Amino acid sequence: MDDLIVQLSDHVANQIAAGEVVNRPASVVKELLENAVDAEATEIVVVVKDAGRTLIQVIDNGLGMGETDAKRCFTRHATSKITSADDLLSLVTKGFRGEALASIAAISHVELKTRKTDADLGVKISVSGDEMSDIESVACSEGSSFSVKNLFFNVPARRNFLKSNQVELRHIVDEFQRVAMAHPDLSFRLQSNGSDLFNLRPGALRKRVVSIFGVKHDERLVPVEEETDVVKIHGFVGKPAFARRTRGEQFLFVNGRFIKHPLMHRAIMNAYEGVLSPGSFPLYTIFLVVDPSKIDMNIHPTKVEAKFEEDQIIFPILRSAIKRALGKHNVAPSLDFESELSISLDSPPTGVFVDEPKVNINPNYNPFISGGSTPKKKNPEASFGGFEISSEKELDSLYQMFGTEGEIDFDTERLVEEKAPNMFLLSSRFIVTESNQGVIVIDARRAHERVLFEQYLLAGHGKGSSLGQKLLFPEPISLSTADTDLLLGASEILMMFGLELEKSNTGAVEVVTVPSGLAGRLQDWIDSVLGALKDGTWSDEEGRREKLAQAAAQAGALKLSEKNKFSLTHHEMVDLVNKLFDCESPAIDSRGRAVYTLFSLENIEKTLK
Repeated sequence: MDDLIVQLSDHVANQIAAGEVVNRPASVVKELLENAVDAEATEIVVVVKDAGRTLIQVIDNGLGMGETDAKRCFTRHATSKITSADDLLSLVTKGFRGEALASIAAISHVELKTRKTDADLGVKISVSGDEMSDIESVACSEGSSFSVKNLFFNVPARRNFLKSNQVELRHIVDEFQRVAMAHPDLSFRLQSNGSDLFNLRPGALRKRVVSIFGVKHDERLVPVEEETDVVKIHGFVGKPAFARRTRGEQFLFVNGRFIKHPLMHRAIMNAYEGVLSPGSFPLYTIFLVVDPSKIDMNIHPTKVEAKFEEDQIIFPILRSAIKRALGKHNVAPSLDFESELSISLDSPPTGVFVDEPKVNINPNYNPFISGGSTPKKKNPEASFGGFEISSEKELDSLYQMFGTEGEIDFDTERLVEEKAPNMFLLSSRFIVTESNQGVIVIDARRAHERVLFEQYLLAGHGKGSSLGQKLLFPEPISLSTADTDLLLGASEILMMFGLELEKSNTGAVEVVTVPSGLAGRLQDWIDSVLGALKDGTWSDEEGRREKLAQAAAQAGALKLSEKNKFSLTHHEMVDLVNKLFDCESPAIDSRGRAVYTLFSLENIEKTLK
């Protein structure tokens, strides 16, 4: 019987290894940037074309390499960072596995030009799918220049899994920002298709944060400083008032390396408890310095995960440091430890007597008689069959009494008549109306969200009426360079949704037209749009339209007041309900939640027998 186990060729092994290290163009950018930093470069330039599909070039003025090192760097497990396993316990460099360049060369065409500082000539090497060729001496600048062309040219299946250029460029920007944020003392530049996205000059960390996210962020930053025997912490967190509805401005570094750590993130979010609205994400750029021997960075090929030996000690230190920083800048609630915690009731003034509370009852009320026997109440929240309903708790009781939801036949009836339908607002949130099948309770916000969602879907396909509302004065938007570029790149489809942008004479981006009804919620909606554009779960144009329509609908739907109530006139309720049941899918909102429930006449009759 023939043997079944065979030794894989180096070429196949490299392609498999490449799948762990390089899964998209951003992975190449990350590895080459980290190598440039480790090479002691002070100026690093990144050039990409077609979001990295056609070209990724990283140029640095670092130490450079001689011919021997230049050839050896493309072999597997070749590294200058470690010599033994013990070195993993004291890592201070970024790239150390020695797999990055070999993996990149296995799935692309790579050209390297490099020259050491003390050399007159540099060396040029070309590698294509593991095959090295064209080794020659050339005149070039000191440092190294890696050009990676035609990524995944020999693994087309991997290339087909790449997302749109906008999504892939967003990932490249993320990796660029992480390395640039970790090294504010270095110069970084990112160019895409001939245009500069970032040109960051050396400076303090605060200057780097502002350069990346925009000048308006300067006033939003709160410094954090803490030093203990276990960990040193420094950086900035954002004021709660400027938290965003989307992620993307959260950076956590350990010993100069960006990491993702859910428990650390939770510790930071816990520090905002009581001052941050649910679903909001504050900006933070936090640096931890930990003894390298007490942290393991070698648990994932991309090196973005870390395992701390003393994590249970670090978490409360981190949370306390941020909480204290917020308190110092008067952006967190403070406790007065001198005050008495018991309840204090002032005595009534002399000569004033407090009457005992009384309950007013209508003795003439008869549930079996309709009409004038029941005195009219002043502005009741809701009255239904003798029940006085003013809270969601009482609504739940009504649910239990009348039974389960029923189904409405939308093809055979018009649910709500146009002429003065019986309708009221329950608990200032729910619209209650009737049909010939029973009583319907509608969540007003979810109904509005469903109506808007279908309107925006039509607009995204160039159908329906225009949703744009021109502003009297153009309104500038405060976004990072990357987010602004992302919006401008999607301007064509955003115009269909009613958002029109233009650049002013100063180069700033201004909003000239917004979707109707969103003029006062522009920042929230743009945050939602950015979240949809950054979302990599969709891979086609239709998916993007749906995500954008969902973002617009959620941002534009009815908002609760400070008292957790809506303000709707009778006419507005009638209009909203009729629009809801004109929708293709009125039963669920854009997030798949139930919009209404039906108490059928049959169940009501059974309950009252």
